[in-house]
Amino acid sequence: MLTQIHLGDVVVDVVHKRVKYLRLSVHPPIGQVRISAPLRMGAETIRRFVVSKRDWIRQQQEKLQSRQPHVPCAYLDDEIHMVWGRECMLEVVATDGRPFVELADQTLLLHIHSASSVAAREWLLRAWHRTLIQATAPPLVAKWEPILRVAVAQVSVRHMTTRWGSCTPRSRRIRLSAELAKKPPACLEYVIVHEMVHLLEATHNRRFARLMDQFMPAWRLHRRELNRSPPLAS
Repeated sequence: MLTQIHLGDVVVDVVHKRVKYLRLSVHPPIGQVRISAPLRMGAETIRRFVVSKRDWIRQQQEKLQSRQPHVPCAYLDDEIHMVWGRECMLEVVATDGRPFVELADQTLLLHIHSASSVAAREWLLRAWHRTLIQATAPPLVAKWEPILRVAVAQVSVRHMTTRWGSCTPRSRRIRLSAELAKKPPACLEYVIVHEMVHLLEATHNRRFARLMDQFMPAWRLHRRELNRSPPLAS
């Protein structure tokens, strides 16, 4: 059964139900896309429908994101950024060498050329977020594989603004958002468990909820924390 459609950075959850027509919806807070399809409708028909609605999907996601409070980042000294759920003060350190980021207590040090652009500083910080998740996620996956009795084939990290993670059960691949590096560590573990449980149950049905209750009883608390208002800077 088809469970997800990937169109670039747009991921659509597909649920087959006893319905006559395709029903497409975009859900807050981060613009998750879901489609209900008739039980016997083929994957290609559903994909063509999603492609035809791609512009509408993006419009709805942009509307949801525009409702969230947002403070534009200038990536200058004393700006507040979130790291693992903590507020950290940014300090730009001029260097002619290779740019890099380091965290010293509550200070986020951005080592970069003094004349660097906002885009360059943003790219550097986003890349650092990816490295944090890339280093932290594999041990958590290894921890939960024997508990859930599943095997993950691949974990990848991307910059995603509308999803915290996704799973393709057929290939056993999991994708995680680099934005998770801004959230408390428990949120990352929750997302990993959530996506790994999809290897046992592909859809968000009652069985999926029961499995989450069984393996991570506090998962709803983590989900609530994850979907709170976005960080002060993003």
